[in-house]
Amino acid sequence: MRMIPNQALNTSSQAELRTFDQLRATFSRPDQTTWFSMHSLNLPRHEYKRFGEIDFVVCGPHGLFVLEVKGGGVSCNDGIWVTTNRYGETKRLRESPFRQAEGALHGLLEKLPASLANLFVVGYGVVMPDVDRLPDSAEWDRATLADGSDFRQFEKWLEIFFSHWRVKDSRKPTAIPSHLKALQQHLRPDFEAVVPLHISAHNVETRIARLTADQLRLIDVVEANPRVICSGGAGTGKTMLALELAKRWGASGMKTALTCHSPWLKGFLERSVAPGLTVSLAESIHVAAKRVGIEKFDALIVDEGQDILNMDALAQLDNYLQGGIGEGRWCFFHDANNQSGLCGSYVPDAYDYLESFNPVRIPLKTNCRNSLPILQRIQGDLDADIGNSGVGDGPAVREVNVADSDTAIQALERELRRLVDREGFNPRDIVILSPHVFAHSWTSSLSAKFRDSIAVLDHFSPRNSNRNAIGFAQIGDFKGLESEVIVLVDMPRPGRSESLRAYHYVGMSRARALLSMICC
Repeated sequence: MRMIPNQALNTSSQAELRTFDQLRATFSRPDQTTWFSMHSLNLPRHEYKRFGEIDFVVCGPHGLFVLEVKGGGVSCNDGIWVTTNRYGETKRLRESPFRQAEGALHGLLEKLPASLANLFVVGYGVVMPDVDRLPDSAEWDRATLADGSDFRQFEKWLEIFFSHWRVKDSRKPTAIPSHLKALQQHLRPDFEAVVPLHISAHNVETRIARLTADQLRLIDVVEANPRVICSGGAGTGKTMLALELAKRWGASGMKTALTCHSPWLKGFLERSVAPGLTVSLAESIHVAAKRVGIEKFDALIVDEGQDILNMDALAQLDNYLQGGIGEGRWCFFHDANNQSGLCGSYVPDAYDYLESFNPVRIPLKTNCRNSLPILQRIQGDLDADIGNSGVGDGPAVREVNVADSDTAIQALERELRRLVDREGFNPRDIVILSPHVFAHSWTSSLSAKFRDSIAVLDHFSPRNSNRNAIGFAQIGDFKGLESEVIVLVDMPRPGRSESLRAYHYVGMSRARALLSMICC
């Protein structure tokens, strides 16, 4: 079934997101292309309040139907309906879900021209994916309820549901494509045209935050083992897990050092940890130990470990860890296959040395940073394994190929103008990445208006704190960091230069929601 919009609107309801996915998977045969469904929750205010209360409108040859979705536990006592969410919090409903769905349907029909509304069989239903079974009641027909078992065979339930309403109004014929097209054209402005790209990208951000929370379960495994190597591609949550582990070990009383190679990443980590935790460059861990007045740390966490996988760096860390690397407590987060060599030093023998102490190895397989179009582009262009998509759909990757620097500068100005003026992104959510310093980048040759709107980031401020400025950074410096929108410049098309593969890999994978590339 075709979904309008093609991704779920921003909602905290897991049940709605699951229903969206179920609807998309139904009626997908070539002869069923006229079916479509619209998701309406959280639209901006509309003069017709009923439109904003409809969870899903489903339209096809069988008719026009409204679905109300209720997640979590649902109960009814003495006519009072109550829902219970996953945290055990209860909420009393003003009316039954069936009355709510029926009222939403009537409100929708009132806004349709009679000449259009009279063409369709209409009906309403309630979807409760988390409820095993509700008892039969005179208040509703069983065919209008999809409980947990129905939800697992959703297309089969929909067919029964449609038949139920068609029997009630059998005089109306099957809707023809022209009628469905007219209905879609009437409804579309209320459901689709009000969703600008930055709102669409924000929905990706919301899903990323939820997936990141799911990744935290791996910390329990790490905590239970004294030595761990945690490996994963860009975007699989390594830095987030390192921060959480540092917080937990610190809270347990262990003197913990969270180390990395990049001063930029160190700056970000320092702003993200709780007071009292030690963040240090690996090469200066001896200075960090002296500052907190200890000879050795009780535990060690290394982020972006591929940058310090050499024997000299490991020897330095070994000297300042209780028990050393052989018997001490440590966790090593790394992505050796794709990012090694961009900065720092990676020696395979050093990784073999770490493995000789029999650490538990935890692979991270779920990408919780990049939207599906970004992830697929990285995998397709660079043959890089950065995990399986856990974020979902998002805006398409953009690419503009140019012949010379003058054309590139013009293309970059057009893209920045489009992102901010037409698509509504906040400038601080945009970062331009280049393999070169600012003075040697196309970015430095932008017109004065655009140049003045660029903030060159540094390791003291690796995240853009100026709400009115677009950030600029070198790719190697921005390693380990991320931004909602990344504009990649000063390089050829991905895949054309093996020597730039690491730059493409790191630069492209920094984008959470939208990736744009100006290629020469």
